[in-house]
Amino acid sequence: MDHFHYVDGVLHAEDTAIPAIARAVGTPVYIYSAATLTRHARVFRDALSILPSTHIAFAVKSNPNLAVLKLLAREGYGADVVSAGEMDRALAAGIPAQGVVFSGVGKTADELTRALKAGIGQFNIESEEEGVELAAIAASLGLVAHAALRVNPDVDAGTHAKISTGMAENKFGVAYDRAAGIYARLSALPGIEMRGLAVHIGSQLSRLDPLEAAFSKMGELMRAIRAQGLSITHMDLGGGIGVPYKADEVFPSPAEYAAMVARVTADWGVTLMFEPGRVIAGNSGVLVTQVVRVKEGVTTPFVIVDAAMNDLARPALYGSWHDFLAVEPNGEKFTANIVGPICESSDTFAMGREIDVVKAGDLAVFRTAGAYGATMANTYNSRALVPEVMVHGDQWAVVANRIDPAAILAAEQVPDWLKD
Repeated sequence: MDHFHYVDGVLHAEDTAIPAIARAVGTPVYIYSAATLTRHARVFRDALSILPSTHIAFAVKSNPNLAVLKLLAREGYGADVVSAGEMDRALAAGIPAQGVVFSGVGKTADELTRALKAGIGQFNIESEEEGVELAAIAASLGLVAHAALRVNPDVDAGTHAKISTGMAENKFGVAYDRAAGIYARLSALPGIEMRGLAVHIGSQLSRLDPLEAAFSKMGELMRAIRAQGLSITHMDLGGGIGVPYKADEVFPSPAEYAAMVARVTADWGVTLMFEPGRVIAGNSGVLVTQVVRVKEGVTTPFVIVDAAMNDLARPALYGSWHDFLAVEPNGEKFTANIVGPICESSDTFAMGREIDVVKAGDLAVFRTAGAYGATMANTYNSRALVPEVMVHGDQWAVVANRIDPAAILAAEQVPDWLKD
Protein backbone atom coordinates (compact mmCIF):
# COMPACT_ATOMS: atom_id res chain seq x y z
CA MET A 1 0.00 0.00 0.00
CA ASP A 2 1.18 3.53 -0.75
CA HIS A 3 -0.23 7.04 -0.55
CA PHE A 4 -0.17 8.05 -4.23
CA HIS A 5 -3.73 8.28 -5.55
CA TYR A 6 -6.01 10.24 -7.85
CA VAL A 7 -8.29 12.97 -6.52
CA ASP A 8 -10.72 14.48 -9.04
CA GLY A 9 -8.60 13.11 -11.88
CA VAL A 10 -5.27 14.48 -10.61
CA LEU A 11 -2.52 12.33 -9.07
CA HIS A 12 -1.74 13.30 -5.47
CA ALA A 13 1.03 12.39 -3.05
CA GLU A 14 -0.95 12.05 0.18
CA ASP A 15 -3.04 15.26 0.24
CA THR A 16 -0.79 17.23 -2.10
CA ALA A 17 -1.44 17.59 -5.83
CA ILE A 18 1.65 16.60 -7.80
CA PRO A 19 1.23 19.43 -10.38
CA ALA A 20 1.61 21.97 -7.56
CA ILE A 21 5.02 20.55 -6.67
CA ALA A 22 6.08 20.33 -10.32
CA ARG A 23 5.16 23.99 -10.90
CA ALA A 24 7.17 25.10 -7.88
CA VAL A 25 10.23 22.87 -8.19
CA GLY A 26 10.31 21.92 -11.86
CA THR A 27 10.85 18.52 -13.42
CA PRO A 28 12.23 15.94 -13.20
CA VAL A 29 11.78 15.64 -9.43
CA TYR A 30 11.54 12.78 -6.97
CA ILE A 31 8.63 12.89 -4.53
CA TYR A 32 8.54 10.76 -1.37
CA SER A 33 5.50 10.07 0.80
CA ALA A 34 6.31 10.28 4.51
CA ALA A 35 3.15 8.32 5.32
CA THR A 36 4.20 5.46 3.04
CA LEU A 37 7.69 5.32 4.51
CA THR A 38 6.27 5.31 8.02
CA ARG A 39 3.73 2.62 7.24
CA HIS A 40 6.27 0.31 5.61
CA ALA A 41 8.74 0.79 8.46
CA ARG A 42 6.09 -0.13 11.01
CA VAL A 43 4.73 -3.10 9.07
CA PHE A 44 8.21 -4.59 8.77
CA ARG A 45 9.07 -3.86 12.41
CA ASP A 46 5.77 -5.24 13.68
CA ALA A 47 6.16 -8.42 11.62
CA LEU A 48 9.51 -9.11 13.28
CA SER A 49 8.04 -8.61 16.75
CA ILE A 50 7.37 -12.36 16.90
CA LEU A 51 11.15 -12.85 17.23
CA PRO A 52 12.71 -12.64 20.71
CA SER A 53 15.59 -10.20 19.98
CA THR A 54 16.11 -8.13 16.83
CA HIS A 55 17.97 -5.17 15.41
CA ILE A 56 16.72 -3.53 12.19
CA ALA A 57 19.16 -1.40 10.22
CA PHE A 58 17.86 0.38 7.11
CA ALA A 59 20.05 -0.19 4.04
CA VAL A 60 21.17 3.40 3.48
CA LYS A 61 22.36 2.69 -0.06
CA SER A 62 18.73 2.26 -1.16
CA ASN A 63 17.83 5.85 -0.22
CA PRO A 64 20.36 7.97 1.71
CA ASN A 65 18.32 11.18 1.78
CA LEU A 66 18.73 12.85 5.17
CA ALA A 67 14.99 13.39 5.65
CA VAL A 68 14.28 9.73 4.85
CA LEU A 69 16.91 8.62 7.38
CA LYS A 70 15.57 11.06 10.00
CA LEU A 71 12.07 9.64 9.62
CA LEU A 72 13.35 6.07 9.98
CA ALA A 73 15.50 7.03 12.97
CA ARG A 74 12.30 8.20 14.68
CA GLU A 75 10.82 4.77 13.96
CA GLY A 76 13.71 3.16 15.84
CA TYR A 77 15.69 1.98 12.83
CA GLY A 78 19.45 1.66 12.76
CA ALA A 79 21.50 1.96 9.59
CA ASP A 80 23.34 -0.49 7.36
CA VAL A 81 26.09 1.51 5.62
CA VAL A 82 28.70 0.65 3.00
CA SER A 83 30.88 3.76 3.11
CA ALA A 84 32.05 6.39 5.57
CA GLY A 85 29.87 8.87 3.71
CA GLU A 86 26.77 6.79 4.41
CA MET A 87 27.87 6.47 8.05
CA ASP A 88 28.13 10.24 8.30
CA ARG A 89 24.61 10.60 6.87
CA ALA A 90 23.18 8.08 9.33
CA LEU A 91 24.79 9.81 12.29
CA ALA A 92 23.68 13.23 11.04
CA ALA A 93 20.11 11.92 10.87
CA GLY A 94 20.22 11.01 14.57
CA ILE A 95 20.75 7.27 14.26
CA PRO A 96 22.87 6.22 17.27
CA ALA A 97 26.36 5.00 16.43
CA GLN A 98 25.60 1.71 18.20
CA GLY A 99 22.77 1.20 15.72
CA VAL A 100 25.09 1.38 12.70
CA VAL A 101 26.32 -1.71 10.88
CA PHE A 102 29.23 -1.15 8.46
CA SER A 103 29.07 -3.59 5.55
CA GLY A 104 30.85 -3.65 2.20
CA VAL A 105 33.76 -5.48 0.62
CA GLY A 106 36.12 -2.52 0.12
CA LYS A 107 36.34 -0.61 3.40
CA THR A 108 39.56 1.41 3.48
CA ALA A 109 41.85 1.79 6.47
CA ASP A 110 40.67 5.40 6.80
CA GLU A 111 37.02 4.28 6.82
CA LEU A 112 37.70 1.59 9.41
CA THR A 113 39.48 4.14 11.59
CA ARG A 114 36.68 6.69 11.30
CA ALA A 115 34.03 4.09 12.09
CA LEU A 116 35.96 2.85 15.13
CA LYS A 117 36.32 6.39 16.46
CA ALA A 118 32.61 6.98 15.87
CA GLY A 119 31.79 3.93 17.99
CA ILE A 120 29.61 2.07 15.48
CA GLY A 121 27.89 -1.08 16.69
CA GLN A 122 29.13 -3.70 14.25
CA PHE A 123 31.51 -4.26 11.35
CA ASN A 124 30.45 -6.92 8.85
CA ILE A 125 33.87 -8.01 7.66
CA GLU A 126 34.16 -9.67 4.26
CA SER A 127 37.59 -11.31 4.34
CA GLU A 128 40.19 -12.58 6.77
CA GLU A 129 42.50 -9.84 5.52
CA GLU A 130 39.97 -7.16 6.42
CA GLY A 131 39.49 -8.67 9.87
CA VAL A 132 43.21 -8.68 10.57
CA GLU A 133 43.50 -5.04 9.46
CA LEU A 134 40.48 -4.00 11.52
CA ALA A 135 41.85 -5.73 14.62
CA ALA A 136 45.23 -4.03 14.23
CA ILE A 137 43.72 -0.57 13.79
CA ALA A 138 41.39 -1.05 16.76
CA ALA A 139 44.23 -2.27 18.99
CA SER A 140 46.38 0.71 18.01
CA LEU A 141 43.56 3.01 19.10
CA GLY A 142 42.98 1.16 22.36
CA LEU A 143 39.53 0.09 21.12
CA VAL A 144 37.70 -3.16 20.44
CA ALA A 145 35.83 -3.67 17.18
CA HIS A 146 32.61 -5.69 17.41
CA ALA A 147 32.40 -7.74 14.23
CA ALA A 148 30.47 -10.36 12.31
CA LEU A 149 31.97 -12.45 9.54
CA ARG A 150 30.05 -12.26 6.28
CA VAL A 151 29.74 -15.68 4.71
CA ASN A 152 28.96 -16.54 1.11
CA PRO A 153 26.63 -19.55 1.35
CA ASP A 154 26.67 -20.29 -2.42
CA VAL A 155 22.88 -20.04 -2.69
CA ASP A 156 21.26 -18.74 -5.87
CA ALA A 157 18.83 -15.95 -4.95
CA GLY A 158 16.98 -16.34 -8.25
CA THR A 159 17.17 -12.61 -8.92
CA HIS A 160 18.91 -10.39 -11.49
CA ALA A 161 22.57 -11.35 -11.96
CA LYS A 162 23.74 -7.81 -11.15
CA ILE A 163 22.05 -7.79 -7.73
CA SER A 164 22.82 -11.38 -6.74
CA THR A 165 25.43 -11.53 -3.97
CA GLY A 166 25.32 -15.03 -2.49
CA MET A 167 26.85 -17.23 -5.20
CA ALA A 168 30.40 -18.57 -4.98
CA GLU A 169 31.49 -16.42 -7.93
CA ASN A 170 30.25 -13.18 -6.29
CA LYS A 171 32.77 -10.89 -4.58
CA PHE A 172 30.99 -10.77 -1.23
CA GLY A 173 31.83 -12.67 1.94
CA VAL A 174 34.13 -15.61 2.64
CA ALA A 175 33.68 -19.13 1.30
CA TYR A 176 31.31 -21.18 3.40
CA ASP A 177 33.73 -24.07 3.93
CA ARG A 178 36.50 -21.71 5.10
CA ALA A 179 34.37 -19.58 7.42
CA ALA A 180 34.79 -21.59 10.63
CA GLY A 181 38.58 -21.50 10.43
CA ILE A 182 38.63 -17.77 9.64
CA TYR A 183 36.25 -17.04 12.52
CA ALA A 184 38.48 -18.97 14.94
CA ARG A 185 41.66 -17.21 13.83
CA LEU A 186 40.10 -13.76 14.01
CA SER A 187 38.61 -14.52 17.44
CA ALA A 188 42.15 -15.00 18.79
CA LEU A 189 43.29 -11.50 17.77
CA PRO A 190 43.44 -8.54 20.17
CA GLY A 191 41.37 -5.53 19.17
CA ILE A 192 38.44 -7.47 17.73
CA GLU A 193 35.45 -9.23 19.27
CA MET A 194 33.92 -11.70 16.86
CA ARG A 195 30.29 -11.90 17.87
CA GLY A 196 28.49 -13.44 14.93
CA LEU A 197 27.95 -14.23 11.28
CA ALA A 198 26.35 -12.26 8.46
CA VAL A 199 24.74 -13.27 5.19
CA HIS A 200 23.05 -11.44 2.31
CA ILE A 201 22.34 -13.30 -0.91
CA GLY A 202 20.85 -10.55 -3.05
CA SER A 203 18.14 -8.00 -3.65
CA GLN A 204 14.58 -8.04 -5.00
CA LEU A 205 13.90 -11.66 -4.02
CA SER A 206 10.47 -12.90 -5.03
CA ARG A 207 10.58 -16.21 -3.11
CA LEU A 208 11.45 -17.18 0.45
CA ASP A 209 13.00 -20.57 -0.25
CA PRO A 210 16.45 -19.22 -1.29
CA LEU A 211 16.54 -17.19 1.92
CA GLU A 212 15.46 -20.20 3.97
CA ALA A 213 18.18 -22.33 2.36
CA ALA A 214 20.82 -19.68 3.12
CA PHE A 215 19.65 -19.20 6.71
CA SER A 216 19.59 -22.95 7.33
CA LYS A 217 23.19 -23.24 6.14
CA MET A 218 24.16 -20.34 8.40
CA GLY A 219 22.53 -22.11 11.34
CA GLU A 220 24.63 -25.21 10.67
CA LEU A 221 27.78 -23.08 10.50
CA MET A 222 26.86 -21.30 13.72
CA ARG A 223 26.52 -24.62 15.53
CA ALA A 224 29.86 -25.83 14.15
CA ILE A 225 31.63 -22.68 15.35
CA ARG A 226 30.02 -22.91 18.79
CA ALA A 227 31.19 -26.52 18.97
CA GLN A 228 34.75 -25.13 18.84
CA GLY A 229 34.01 -23.26 22.07
CA LEU A 230 33.60 -19.90 20.34
CA SER A 231 30.83 -17.41 21.05
CA ILE A 232 28.12 -16.31 18.62
CA THR A 233 25.56 -13.86 19.97
CA HIS A 234 24.43 -12.11 16.77
CA MET A 235 23.33 -13.39 13.36
CA ASP A 236 22.88 -10.82 10.59
CA LEU A 237 20.39 -12.08 7.99
CA GLY A 238 20.69 -9.10 5.66
CA GLY A 239 17.84 -7.79 3.52
CA GLY A 240 16.65 -8.61 0.04
CA ILE A 241 12.84 -8.88 0.19
CA GLY A 242 11.47 -7.55 -3.08
CA VAL A 243 8.64 -5.18 -3.94
CA PRO A 244 6.19 -5.32 -6.88
CA TYR A 245 7.06 -3.03 -9.78
CA LYS A 246 4.09 -4.35 -11.77
CA ALA A 247 0.49 -4.55 -10.57
CA ASP A 248 0.29 -8.33 -11.06
CA GLU A 249 3.50 -9.19 -9.20
CA VAL A 250 3.25 -10.96 -5.84
CA PHE A 251 6.04 -10.92 -3.28
CA PRO A 252 6.31 -12.42 0.21
CA SER A 253 4.92 -10.17 2.90
CA PRO A 254 6.98 -9.13 5.92
CA ALA A 255 4.73 -11.36 8.04
CA GLU A 256 5.45 -14.40 5.85
CA TYR A 257 9.15 -13.59 5.94
CA ALA A 258 9.12 -13.26 9.73
CA ALA A 259 7.30 -16.57 10.14
CA MET A 260 9.96 -18.32 8.05
CA VAL A 261 12.77 -16.72 10.05
CA ALA A 262 11.10 -17.70 13.33
CA ARG A 263 10.86 -21.31 12.19
CA VAL A 264 14.47 -21.55 10.98
CA THR A 265 16.06 -19.73 13.93
CA ALA A 266 13.91 -21.05 16.78
CA ASP A 267 16.84 -22.61 18.66
CA TRP A 268 19.59 -20.13 17.77
CA GLY A 269 19.50 -18.04 20.93
CA VAL A 270 20.92 -14.89 19.28
CA THR A 271 20.02 -11.34 18.40
CA LEU A 272 18.82 -11.43 14.79
CA MET A 273 19.80 -8.49 12.61
CA PHE A 274 18.01 -7.32 9.47
CA GLU A 275 18.89 -4.78 6.78
CA PRO A 276 15.78 -3.95 4.75
CA GLY A 277 16.04 -1.27 2.08
CA ARG A 278 13.84 -1.55 -0.98
CA VAL A 279 10.94 -3.09 0.94
CA ILE A 280 10.82 0.06 3.09
CA ALA A 281 11.56 2.76 0.51
CA GLY A 282 10.63 1.37 -2.91
CA ASN A 283 6.95 2.21 -3.12
CA SER A 284 7.37 5.43 -1.12
CA GLY A 285 8.60 7.45 -4.08
CA VAL A 286 7.81 8.50 -7.65
CA LEU A 287 9.86 10.32 -10.25
CA VAL A 288 7.82 13.11 -11.83
CA THR A 289 8.64 14.01 -15.41
CA GLN A 290 7.24 16.23 -18.15
CA VAL A 291 6.66 15.15 -21.74
CA VAL A 292 8.96 17.11 -24.07
CA ARG A 293 7.24 15.92 -27.24
CA VAL A 294 5.74 12.87 -28.89
CA LYS A 295 7.78 11.85 -31.92
CA GLU A 296 6.46 9.73 -34.74
CA GLY A 297 8.28 6.40 -35.03
CA VAL A 298 8.51 3.88 -37.85
CA THR A 299 6.05 1.57 -36.11
CA THR A 300 5.56 3.04 -32.61
CA PRO A 301 5.61 6.66 -31.41
CA PHE A 302 8.29 7.85 -29.02
CA VAL A 303 7.23 9.68 -25.87
CA ILE A 304 10.27 11.81 -25.08
CA VAL A 305 10.34 12.93 -21.44
CA ASP A 306 12.64 15.30 -19.57
CA ALA A 307 13.74 12.59 -17.11
CA ALA A 308 16.64 10.47 -18.30
CA MET A 309 18.87 7.55 -17.41
CA ASN A 310 21.00 9.91 -15.32
CA ASP A 311 17.93 10.57 -13.13
CA LEU A 312 16.64 6.97 -12.96
CA ALA A 313 19.31 4.46 -13.92
CA ARG A 314 17.57 1.16 -13.17
CA PRO A 315 15.94 0.60 -16.59
CA ALA A 316 19.24 1.22 -18.39
CA LEU A 317 21.27 -0.87 -15.92
CA TYR A 318 18.93 -3.78 -15.29
CA GLY A 319 16.15 -3.55 -17.88
CA SER A 320 13.86 -2.76 -14.95
CA TRP A 321 10.16 -1.99 -15.20
CA HIS A 322 8.63 1.15 -13.67
CA ASP A 323 4.94 1.84 -14.21
CA PHE A 324 4.40 5.07 -16.20
CA LEU A 325 1.23 6.98 -15.38
CA ALA A 326 -0.15 10.29 -16.55
CA VAL A 327 -0.67 12.74 -13.69
CA GLU A 328 -3.96 13.86 -15.27
CA PRO A 329 -5.08 10.93 -17.46
CA ASN A 330 -7.94 11.36 -19.92
CA GLY A 331 -8.86 7.66 -19.96
CA GLU A 332 -7.33 6.93 -23.36
CA LYS A 333 -4.42 4.56 -23.97
CA PHE A 334 -1.88 4.04 -26.70
CA THR A 335 1.25 2.00 -27.32
CA ALA A 336 4.50 3.93 -27.25
CA ASN A 337 8.21 3.88 -26.50
CA ILE A 338 9.22 6.01 -23.50
CA VAL A 339 12.67 7.54 -23.82
CA GLY A 340 14.78 10.30 -22.33
CA PRO A 341 16.97 13.02 -23.87
CA ILE A 342 20.40 11.50 -23.12
CA CYS A 343 22.58 10.81 -26.17
CA GLU A 344 22.56 7.04 -25.60
CA SER A 345 20.28 4.35 -26.99
CA SER A 346 20.20 2.90 -23.48
CA ASP A 347 18.31 6.00 -22.30
CA THR A 348 15.08 4.08 -22.70
CA PHE A 349 12.44 3.48 -20.02
CA ALA A 350 10.05 1.24 -21.97
CA MET A 351 9.51 -0.04 -25.49
CA GLY A 352 6.16 -0.91 -27.02
CA ARG A 353 4.27 -0.36 -23.78
CA GLU A 354 0.57 0.48 -23.47
CA ILE A 355 0.38 3.72 -21.47
CA ASP A 356 -1.91 6.67 -20.82
CA VAL A 357 -2.16 8.98 -23.82
CA VAL A 358 0.12 11.97 -23.20
CA LYS A 359 1.19 14.99 -25.24
CA ALA A 360 3.87 17.68 -24.99
CA GLY A 361 3.71 19.49 -21.66
CA ASP A 362 1.85 16.74 -19.80
CA LEU A 363 3.15 15.47 -16.48
CA ALA A 364 3.69 11.78 -15.77
CA VAL A 365 5.31 9.67 -13.08
CA PHE A 366 7.52 6.62 -12.91
CA ARG A 367 6.22 4.60 -9.97
CA THR A 368 8.13 2.63 -7.31
CA ALA A 369 11.13 4.95 -7.52
CA GLY A 370 11.83 5.48 -3.82
CA ALA A 371 14.70 3.00 -3.70
CA TYR A 372 17.79 3.03 -5.95
CA GLY A 373 16.45 6.12 -7.72
CA ALA A 374 17.88 9.47 -6.68
CA THR A 375 20.77 7.76 -4.92
CA MET A 376 22.07 6.44 -8.27
CA ALA A 377 21.50 9.71 -10.15
CA ASN A 378 24.36 11.52 -11.86
CA THR A 379 25.03 14.48 -14.13
CA TYR A 380 25.87 12.73 -17.41
CA ASN A 381 25.47 14.98 -20.47
CA SER A 382 26.05 17.93 -18.07
CA ARG A 383 22.49 17.66 -16.81
CA ALA A 384 21.32 18.92 -13.44
CA LEU A 385 21.31 16.57 -10.46
CA VAL A 386 17.67 15.73 -9.78
CA PRO A 387 16.00 17.28 -6.67
CA GLU A 388 13.99 15.42 -4.02
CA VAL A 389 10.79 16.42 -2.22
CA MET A 390 9.05 14.87 0.81
CA VAL A 391 5.30 15.17 1.34
CA HIS A 392 3.55 15.03 4.71
CA GLY A 393 -0.21 15.29 4.26
CA ASP A 394 -0.88 18.63 2.60
CA GLN A 395 2.63 19.89 3.41
CA TRP A 396 5.74 19.38 1.34
CA ALA A 397 9.37 20.42 1.40
CA VAL A 398 12.40 20.17 -0.86
CA VAL A 399 14.73 17.73 0.91
CA ALA A 400 17.51 17.81 -1.71
CA ASN A 401 18.06 20.78 -4.00
CA ARG A 402 18.45 20.55 -7.72
CA ILE A 403 22.17 21.03 -8.46
CA ASP A 404 22.38 22.93 -11.72
CA PRO A 405 25.14 22.48 -14.35
CA ALA A 406 26.42 25.97 -13.50
CA ALA A 407 27.12 24.93 -9.91
CA ILE A 408 28.93 21.83 -11.11
CA LEU A 409 30.94 23.89 -13.60
CA ALA A 410 31.91 26.32 -10.84
CA ALA A 411 33.61 23.46 -8.98
CA GLU A 412 36.01 22.87 -11.88
CA GLN A 413 39.17 24.82 -12.69
CA VAL A 414 41.38 25.31 -15.71
CA PRO A 415 45.09 24.96 -14.84
CA ASP A 416 47.34 27.96 -15.33
CA TRP A 417 49.16 26.31 -18.20
CA LEU A 418 45.91 26.13 -20.22
CA LYS A 419 44.86 29.70 -19.59
CA ASP A 420 45.31 32.28 -22.32
